[in-house]
Amino acid sequence: MVKLFCFPYAGASAQCYARWRRGLPAWLDVRPVELPGRGARFGEPLHEQLAPLVAQLVTELRADLHAPYAFFGHSLGALIAFEVAHALRHGGLPQPEQLFLSGASAPGHRDDERYTRLDADADLIDELQRLGGTAAAVIHSPELMAMVLPVLRADFRLCANYAPVPRPPLTCAVHVLGGDGDAIGAAALQAWRGETLGTFSCTSFVGDHFFLHAREAQVLDHLRAHLARLRRSERVCG
Repeated sequence: MVKLFCFPYAGASAQCYARWRRGLPAWLDVRPVELPGRGARFGEPLHEQLAPLVAQLVTELRADLHAPYAFFGHSLGALIAFEVAHALRHGGLPQPEQLFLSGASAPGHRDDERYTRLDADADLIDELQRLGGTAAAVIHSPELMAMVLPVLRADFRLCANYAPVPRPPLTCAVHVLGGDGDAIGAAALQAWRGETLGTFSCTSFVGDHFFLHAREAQVLDHLRAHLARLRRSERVCG
């Protein structure tokens, strides 16, 4: 069994990966990670700084991080997955065998200053509409937006407060995914290559920032192909 821990994007809960269990084979144990303050953890405080969130996630996940396992994160989730992988290595814990970073610029290519301007409700709603991926019925529902906007605001503040630090690259395989119609350019995706000493790949999918939903079947095929190698190595070693 290969575990795949999936970190949600800004404003989302673990539910955004709920369909993946049906689309991936039984030997893949899909583990959507619920962040504090949303979904099943709605009553918990939201984080606006990455370091405390990462420390909390390491504490919560460490008992389940038996090899082989992998991380997947989209957008903010990619940044969280990347920082959790670094924290695990720093703590002497097993790193993920593979790290899938989707829809996110490498640390040195991020434009996090723009998130400082996204605080008012109207600005947050404009950003949701610009990115796509949020149903119009949600955006036009005051009741639903009353739940979504505080989470999104905290997540954007988390991005605004992020400051990458120099450190040695990871050693796990890093596989980057991007949408060919996303505002994130190829150079910002390819720059992840410098964040690992392991295997690197960068794959483009048709679509905008939320290609992972629009091209879900292709994304899952991509994950399955890479993670099958972990399954084969597990069977050989076992």
